[in-house]
Amino acid sequence: MSNVKEQGMKYNLYSWSAQKKISPMVVSKAEGIFFWDEDGKKYYDMSAQLVNSNLGHGHKKLVQAIKDQAEKMAFMGPGYSVDVRSEASQKLVELSGLEGAKIFFTNAGAEANENAIKFAKAYTGKWKIFSAYRSYHGASFGASALTGEPRRFIAEPGVPGFIKFDGPYAYRAPRARNFKSEADVTAFYLEMLENQFLYEGPDQIAAIFFETIVGSNGILIPPAGYYEGVRALCDKYNIVLVFDEVMAGFYRTGTAFAFHQFGVKPDLVTFAKGATCGYVPLGGVIVTEKIHKIFDEKKMFNGLTYSAHPMGCATTIATLDAYKEEKVAENVKKQGKILADTLDEMEKKHASVGQVRHIGLFSCVELVKNKETREPIVPFNKDTEGLMAKIVGMLKVEGFSTYSHENMVLICPPLIITETELREALAILDKVLDSVDNMIK
Repeated sequence: MSNVKEQGMKYNLYSWSAQKKISPMVVSKAEGIFFWDEDGKKYYDMSAQLVNSNLGHGHKKLVQAIKDQAEKMAFMGPGYSVDVRSEASQKLVELSGLEGAKIFFTNAGAEANENAIKFAKAYTGKWKIFSAYRSYHGASFGASALTGEPRRFIAEPGVPGFIKFDGPYAYRAPRARNFKSEADVTAFYLEMLENQFLYEGPDQIAAIFFETIVGSNGILIPPAGYYEGVRALCDKYNIVLVFDEVMAGFYRTGTAFAFHQFGVKPDLVTFAKGATCGYVPLGGVIVTEKIHKIFDEKKMFNGLTYSAHPMGCATTIATLDAYKEEKVAENVKKQGKILADTLDEMEKKHASVGQVRHIGLFSCVELVKNKETREPIVPFNKDTEGLMAKIVGMLKVEGFSTYSHENMVLICPPLIITETELREALAILDKVLDSVDNMIK
């Protein structure tokens, strides 16, 4: 064991892990879409770390922005106007297309969602919050309550009033359903949602949260018309519509924000990750005019010591400029087509691949034991044998770094990836899936 790993294991606690069952890789270098371990082995970063390194590693423009801001003014409290604070806010509002909106800055996505809850409650005077079962919104206490999947369990019993619902997932819909069209899928899930609104009392529901495209829980893309229907229900019952764009935002799907794909305007948008590509922490809430206007006279009870940190704002400005200068949206469209076509072929080829889902450079492979029955390769929340960790480990041995969640393997590379790099990496995935096919025989 190297000194770095030994020291780390002695003094660090590593996320989402039983500490004696892990062996953290020592990373010595990172550049572009690659990183290297201490032995000099190169890895394709095919999850963009935690789906946040959109511009890859070692981006000189971002590094320079951090250096320049550190020398000019490393910190100033959130109650002051600072040039980078004002400019970053304007750029984010303009990028969102939500005219008249304002930004409340946080340090990360979980804090953004925590504060979005408070905005929705302050605006409506109501207290119940809806979110999907297959969702992840952060690990802080309120964000854990908002989260639908099993990572919320450690925080339970939690804050009262958090209600879970089934979002669209036709592949795992109840067996009794026999969808004849995408419109059927939309109608079914909207009917289920409105019924639950009525069961819970619309006069008590402050907000409904969506990961615009569900991320780690399976890249779940809503059917056509679903968000239009949700928007209509929210207007009907005075419920705040919140899109969590922490993972899906900043061109991950090909548009600046994922909600731009659906022609629906939310009331609140939470963001983080791709705002700075992980170079420094920063997140926030885009607050539309109808909501922030209530704070013209009424005191806003949202605040953080490091809200709108100058280093984060300077990095955000550089990041947004780089997206445009480097034509990232165009690259996502081009490489996304290659990714989609290749994954679609893998779905046909491999017995272990039940379904692939993709939009832009946001994709996953759902692994099954049997294509006909759709039985997951591991039971929900019960991978007791560590099979998915083994599969991810097989990928890593071949130089393909990513992560899994439940029976899904995520493929979400940096948005600057080239066609050559993408095809090389996907060839590794294809090879490992051959081995997974043999596992299920």
